[in-house]
Amino acid sequence: MPSDDKRDKHKQSLYLPEEMVDEIVAEAARQDRSLSWIVQRAWRLAQPAIASLPGRSDQASAGEQAG
Repeated sequence: MPSDDKRDKHKQSLYLPEEMVDEIVAEAARQDRSLSWIVQRAWRLAQPAIASLPGRSDQASAGEQAG
């Protein structure tokens, strides 16, 4: 039985441009880390900036209010 402190792992497919994948692979090799580690770390660092971007529904609401 797995310990309670282990996180659930979920398999997920992501579709990225080939050039981006090549860059991630090169960075993973440079840091001697897994692709998963690199992507997870990048998400954690970028998440606050991404969260501050307006969503599509936010943009639609702003357009309705302006019109």
